[in-house]
Amino acid sequence: MGYAGGVSVNAACAHIEAAGNPAPRTPQGCEECLKSGDRWVHLRLCLECGHVGCCDSSPNKHATRHFHATHHPVIRSFQPGERWRWCYVDEVLAE
Repeated sequence: MGYAGGVSVNAACAHIEAAGNPAPRTPQGCEECLKSGDRWVHLRLCLECGHVGCCDSSPNKHATRHFHATHHPVIRSFQPGERWRWCYVDEVLAE
């Protein structure tokens, strides 16, 4: 286990271990941004329900907003070639 800027990396996290692998609801982009016509920087996939949201570098931060609204704890990068997962509850990054 290591630390990056105060964030646990590859620490044990029951939420990440229990996370599913749902199909993305909007594989073409951020669900809310597609509806509103907004742009995003990077995409994140909720591993509980398949919501695709934009990252915290995007103006609307829909992935984090989705967590606050639903309490679904784990996302993964929805960027090609990236496999990391993040638990909002435990603030753990798994690579």
